[in-house]
This record gives sequence, C-alpha cells and structure tokens, in this order.
Amino acid sequence: MELTGKVIAVLEARSGISKSSGNPWKMQDYVIETNEQYPRRMCFNVFGEDKINQFNIQVGEEITVSFDINAREYQGRWFNDIRAWKVERGTPAPEGEPAPAEVAPAVDSAPVPTFDAEESNDDLPF
Repeated sequence: MELTGKVIAVLEARSGISKSSGNPWKMQDYVIETNEQYPRRMCFNVFGEDKINQFNIQVGEEITVSFDINAREYQGRWFNDIRAWKVERGTPAPEGEPAPAEVAPAVDSAPVPTFDAEESNDDLPF
C-alpha cells in the first residue's frame, strides 16, 4: 500500500534489546497528512537504525510511503502496526499524465484589469 502526503511530526526514536536474540533494535514513528479536501493522518514506523538513517525523514517533506499493515494481539486487545518499507521524496505524477517539467507554461493574454476608486458605483458596505 502507498500513501502520499506531508510529514507533520517526527516522534522520538525507541530502542531496546531483543529478548529472543539479545540483539539491539531501534524504531521511529512518523505522522503523515494527505493533501486532500479532507486531509487524513497516518502514524507509521520505520524499523532498524539503518532504514531510519537511509530514509532520513524530516518534518515538512512531501513523501510517498510504501507500507505493510499488520495487527497483533496483546492481553486481549488488538493493535495495528503500519511499517514503512520504502520512502520516496516528492509526489509522483499520476499514470498517463506528463510530469510537471513536461507541461508547457500557460500564456495569459488577457489584459490586467485596473481599479479606479472614483469610478466605483457598487453598493457593497466594504
């Protein structure tokens, strides 16, 4: 699955030692907000110090996150885990549409309107 949006929060990294193998681990959570009429937010995590450093996610960046969703049970309650496995900078162009660099610039040939306060006859109170 993928989601594109702006990073609005980078949370504190968490780390520890694995009980089963004794190896150290590190995980960091991020919050992304979509650029839709009704924006949605998603908290996702990146697991592994190497991936955290590789992605180098910063607040304010526009990114596309590829992720997997998994649910786990703990003491009778269920929790979702949204783990990113790929992060791309910028927003990709939808299929079939040219990239922004390929679009010809718009030419505006309409004259620029002018406003003269003495000729104003409208009855608006402001």
